[in-house]
Amino acid sequence: MGVSLKLGFLDIDAKWEANPTQRRAAWSLYVELATRVSTEPLAVDHGLLREALTSLYSLFKTTREILREAGPDIGISKQSVGGIALAVLNRRVRPFLAKWHPLLGYWEAGRGPAVSPFEHEQAWKGAQGLREELKILQRDLQEYTGELAKIAGVRE
Repeated sequence: MGVSLKLGFLDIDAKWEANPTQRRAAWSLYVELATRVSTEPLAVDHGLLREALTSLYSLFKTTREILREAGPDIGISKQSVGGIALAVLNRRVRPFLAKWHPLLGYWEAGRGPAVSPFEHEQAWKGAQGLREELKILQRDLQEYTGELAKIAGVRE
């Protein structure tokens, strides 16, 4: 199956023949991304930022498992599901987490026992910045998820 993929946020514009292994892996990655905060909005009055970061972090383990199970046929070039998945994690998700995880962790360490995690996060001056950058990351991951759906053959 011929694939034409474009991810502006990574400057990837690729065309190749996706094999059945790549299509199955693309589907598995699609399901993981489409069902997480990675692509779904996080309203200010719902959910915890910590949970959003934890969900994003879990994409590393899940992606590793999917790629490992798919084996070397998944590829590692910019013209393969494996290579693109690694680029998304290492060049887009990792920098986001490397910035925000320690900042939020430092704030969380100061929470008193009488304050709920939600109330404590709401009082954090960095919360708005994290939410704004999360929205940008989510747009990029929505773009990626859409391309995975095309590779999997469930969307044109």
